[in-house]
Amino acid sequence: MKRLRTHKSILLLVFTLGVTLWFTSCSNDDDTVELPIPTMTEIEVGSDNQGIIGRDFHFNVEIMAGDKIGTVRLNIDQLPDEDYTREWSFEISWDEFSGMKNATVHKHFDIPEEAPEGTYAYTITVTDENGTTAEDKGEVSLIDPANLTVDPELYLWSVANSNGDSHFVNETLENPGNVLFTKNDTLNSYIQIRNVKDDGVMYLLLIRKDLDHLPETVDAIDFSKAIVFDVYEHNDEEEVFTFWNTPYNSSIGDYERWPELTIGAENDNNAPQANPVNGEKAWENGTYYFGVVYTNTTHHLSMHHYMEMTVEGF
Repeated sequence: MKRLRTHKSILLLVFTLGVTLWFTSCSNDDDTVELPIPTMTEIEVGSDNQGIIGRDFHFNVEIMAGDKIGTVRLNIDQLPDEDYTREWSFEISWDEFSGMKNATVHKHFDIPEEAPEGTYAYTITVTDENGTTAEDKGEVSLIDPANLTVDPELYLWSVANSNGDSHFVNETLENPGNVLFTKNDTLNSYIQIRNVKDDGVMYLLLIRKDLDHLPETVDAIDFSKAIVFDVYEHNDEEEVFTFWNTPYNSSIGDYERWPELTIGAENDNNAPQANPVNGEKAWENGTYYFGVVYTNTTHHLSMHHYMEMTVEGF
């Protein structure tokens, strides 16, 4: 009987240990913590997912970390089924956002001239300090500038006030200094953008510097922050030409249009409907950006340029 009780005791002990381990295992499974991963929004890779070889490349992403941002990396790699003239890949990373909970990663860099033309796979990788990672994948086209159908380029830009003070940006893109406008001054400006055809639209914008808004494409313009000095478009142009916002008509011996805006005006020159200059973009003393943003809507290529001017009298 003694041996039987001992045998039963051993079986009971084994059973008890097994149940305990089972409950412990289940308890550990239930206590597993899933770490939050970073998220990405407002992703822009190139201009409308295009880049020009040897030139400036636009990259933007809004990041919200799971814990804190570690590193941000962009890879551009060749696709397996594409026919490239040579092997090439590209990688760039930034650690300046390390330790932040959220950040706007807005960068410009040149695509190396040795990159072969073609369509590529891009991967954006955000590594969180908590050990998690997030990826966004897509495709981007890299274009040889020699093969561009259009190549929008600022050629000449004149800015003048009602006192006859004129300032110029030429094809070297050197901005003028000491551009000053006071309340009730009349701003007028003509501009030329060359190497365009088909359909395109151009905006000239006044944006207070403290609003930190410098759109690079027409679609990116926030009209709650931007005062429209002029909007003008071209359509169905079959040949490459230079686009003016002040076209001259020799048959009438005058300009077909000459946009002007009074500094302090209640409404801007947006079309077809003018916007009131109020709220966040209300007139104030200080530094303004005066910018041009052009997008060729047929070929999905854009250009932009900004100068600074001072506004006083408010």
